[in-house]
Amino acid sequence: MIRMLLRVLGHQYARPVRRTVALMTATAVVEGLSYVLLVPVLQALFGDDPAAARPWLIGFGAAVAVYAVLRYVSDLSGFRVGTTLLRGTYRRLGDHLARLPVGWYGPGRVGEVSLLASRGVLQAMSVLAHVLAPYVSAAVTPLTIVAVMLAYNWQLGLAALLAAPVVAGIQLWTGRATAAADADRHHRDQQAAGRVIEYLQAQPVLRAGGRTAERFGLLDDSLRELRRASRRSMLSALPGILGLSLTVQAILTALLVLGTYLALGGAIGPAEVLAILVLATRCADPLLSLGDIGGQVRGARAELVKLDTLLRTPPLPEPGEPLSPARHDLEFDSVTFRHGGRTVIDGLSLTLPEGRRLAVVGPSGAGKTTLLQLLARFHDVDAGAVRIGGVDVRAMDTQMLMARIAIVFQDVYLFDGTIEDNIRLGRPDATEAEVRAAAGAARLDEVIDRLPDGWATPVGEGGALLSGGERQRVSIARALLKDAPIVLLDEVTSALDPVNEAAVHQGIERLMAGRTVVMVAHRLRTVRDADHIAFLDGGRIVEEGTHDELLRRGGRYAAFWDISMAPNGH
Repeated sequence: MIRMLLRVLGHQYARPVRRTVALMTATAVVEGLSYVLLVPVLQALFGDDPAAARPWLIGFGAAVAVYAVLRYVSDLSGFRVGTTLLRGTYRRLGDHLARLPVGWYGPGRVGEVSLLASRGVLQAMSVLAHVLAPYVSAAVTPLTIVAVMLAYNWQLGLAALLAAPVVAGIQLWTGRATAAADADRHHRDQQAAGRVIEYLQAQPVLRAGGRTAERFGLLDDSLRELRRASRRSMLSALPGILGLSLTVQAILTALLVLGTYLALGGAIGPAEVLAILVLATRCADPLLSLGDIGGQVRGARAELVKLDTLLRTPPLPEPGEPLSPARHDLEFDSVTFRHGGRTVIDGLSLTLPEGRRLAVVGPSGAGKTTLLQLLARFHDVDAGAVRIGGVDVRAMDTQMLMARIAIVFQDVYLFDGTIEDNIRLGRPDATEAEVRAAAGAARLDEVIDRLPDGWATPVGEGGALLSGGERQRVSIARALLKDAPIVLLDEVTSALDPVNEAAVHQGIERLMAGRTVVMVAHRLRTVRDADHIAFLDGGRIVEEGTHDELLRRGGRYAAFWDISMAPNGH
């Protein structure tokens, strides 16, 4: 498990981890040796000269003091290294998640990553601080005592040593027996977390449906499955716990019988038998604790395996020698992209000169949003190339690419801070005057004027304290402040009321001025002034041209336009 821990964290943490393990091992050895000193103490106390026990008692006290110091130092080292590892893990996990393809964040990932980043990381990294020391003690201290028992009497020592492979075998068997049940429990745990998030997000729908007094059936089912999985996991570990307990008791009984036999035969004295039985009894406690500690270790290992799997997920590769485009024209060259076993974009070719506007329209699922994502390199193409200024986006550094692109999504996410904080995400080093100018251009200033705290108004988690139109204006102001030469717009006005749509449209016009623009829209009124329109269906361009050209052809676009212009159209 230590090797996996270092693989997850990186080998720069190898020295402190190995030093901590060495300290814990030395502490366990000293603990065993301190108990060994009870043998001469008992021999002296039951012998002809009980006063001879005094120096051995002093030695025992000194050994206990050394053990106490080592225990303090090793525990402190474990806590410090554990804290360092926790910080390093979060940093590495955050950096890796930021470099994964956006397509990786599919259904169920929110619950999975939430559990892993909270409870999973804490459980995995708590090994050094809370679990490893008692685990090492439970394994090393009894072995130290058995080694001394062999020196005192080989028959009793050998009898005690026979327990080692039995205990190890039980631990291995328990681990294998519980592996499937533990994996199922972890899977059910992730499902339940996802259902809890879904239940919270679905509150408006549930309440609109008059189900406020009812439970969410999917969540109830998920929690019931989690309870059953937890019960199966506990039951699968029960035979191992009982087997370990019975094995330890059987070894103690065997040592008692053997010691009595040897004492009656005169091979050893009663004091030696008593001392060795005391040592054997002292071995029992840590051995019995192995059942509980082993479960914690298996749980931590399972989280480490998930962390390792996540960190091994390949991110989008970065070029060794990144290229920088001198222009900002766009090109899709025979692009093919597959996702989830389905071809989303199929051999698509398209060019857009610098400073022109391209509108992408078509039915739902045609691949419109995917085009924007490929241009921003949220995914890598399976065939062909996406180029900016003649440079493949895969040959550009990610920061360099994103500095050239401003994106306004349909679903705007705002971070839990003030309005100004969220606008400054576009360009953190912008001056106050530049922030105010961007807000004014996005028609956000009129929103800020009517808010109680103005610029300092908190937006809430995800922007929940603002309306959809207000969130969209913040997003446009953020994009305006970024002042990128390429603008990607994804259905930015599809869910807005007429007042907000008019305000957002004005902000969009300012954002698009003089820039290379690719817009996706269902409301065709917003695309009629585009320089070029591409109609997508099934990941292919079935029609392209200007608005007037496509209407004259009377094809798919013209049919969409007629529906859009109908009284009940969009």
